[in-house]
Amino acid sequence: MDPRKPARLPGLETGGISKDRGSAEPVIAFFIQDLREGGAERNVARLLNGIVARGIPVELVVIERRGSFFSELDPRVRVVELPQKRTITSVLGLRRYIEQRRPLALISSLTHTNVAAILANASVAHPTRLVVVERNQFSTNRELKRGLVRLAYGLVPWLYRRADLIGAVSSGVRDDLAETTGLPADRVAVLYNPVVSDGLAARAAEPVDHPWLQGSGVPVIVGLGRLSRQKNFPLLLEAFALARRERAMRLIILGEGGLRGELEAQAERLGVADDVDLPGFDANPFRYLSRAALYVLSSDWEGLPTALIEAMACGTPVVATDCQSGPREILLDGKLGPIVPRGDPEALSDAILSILNDPGDSGPRIARAKEFSLDRAVDRYLEISGWTEEFGP
Repeated sequence: MDPRKPARLPGLETGGISKDRGSAEPVIAFFIQDLREGGAERNVARLLNGIVARGIPVELVVIERRGSFFSELDPRVRVVELPQKRTITSVLGLRRYIEQRRPLALISSLTHTNVAAILANASVAHPTRLVVVERNQFSTNRELKRGLVRLAYGLVPWLYRRADLIGAVSSGVRDDLAETTGLPADRVAVLYNPVVSDGLAARAAEPVDHPWLQGSGVPVIVGLGRLSRQKNFPLLLEAFALARRERAMRLIILGEGGLRGELEAQAERLGVADDVDLPGFDANPFRYLSRAALYVLSSDWEGLPTALIEAMACGTPVVATDCQSGPREILLDGKLGPIVPRGDPEALSDAILSILNDPGDSGPRIARAKEFSLDRAVDRYLEISGWTEEFGP
């Protein structure tokens, strides 16, 4: 059987429930909606690959088997696709999965799927160890949600208490979650994302055919992320247009999303369309980042901005908005790169020009990025899953 092919467990298809562990060896399970192009999805895929590379069995349980990050999964990761295709009904399939497979631990990501995981685990005769992970600013995301998803956010103050552990990808996410929900901060563990791996340097060195990155001498700025409100690429375009009045430069924004048309129209209005390119999503952004003169994070909010760490790992100079949360934590309060107020194009433009004129030493940036390594993240997840306690490191 191809491990990447969605597995349909007998218990999920027939309703039959096994009272014994469904495999000869313990397994760690991860639960998420899908593996579409997002930071949470990318980091879950990296964790799975890092754990299975150590010879530890892992399974990925998804509501829908879609998303480009499936192509990056190690073939040894077993994928289980639930029969139900909506989060609210996925509780039924996930319940059967837990009862049949009896995973050592179930690790869930994103608020709506976390709620489904808690409900499923609470309804089985033999609950598993359950870890729910918040990967973004809970308070901000809650205000943006509508309908049943908004309802799921409303249940968090009560339901999250039923998890064995609550995780947050940064101290800022932890503090926001505790303040917003009333959950005790000491029940929320900081679980940094697995950003830097041994293969990053090789991927950064891979060729890129973009004409602006062929050594023309004109500095190229890179933005990276889903074309959504959160990333505030309109701010980046405005700051870029201001900075470009002072010197020649170009801007590449890697990512895809619903705001593509608006961003392209804005570039035309600002008169910078010829120096702005939106090539879409690229599974290997490192080859762009390593050749860029500067990476700019223009977000209004974040959990732990992976792209900022990726750029630093490539040695690339960085500028970030003072968004909640992550930039101050990552950049050590601005010691490793300028942090400017959110929504201030003039301040962002000034920071861009300053770094292009004096990029600084890449050594401290690279050293800081290594603190967010895949190995460290895997160690932490094996600890919180109970694997280390039962089977050793």
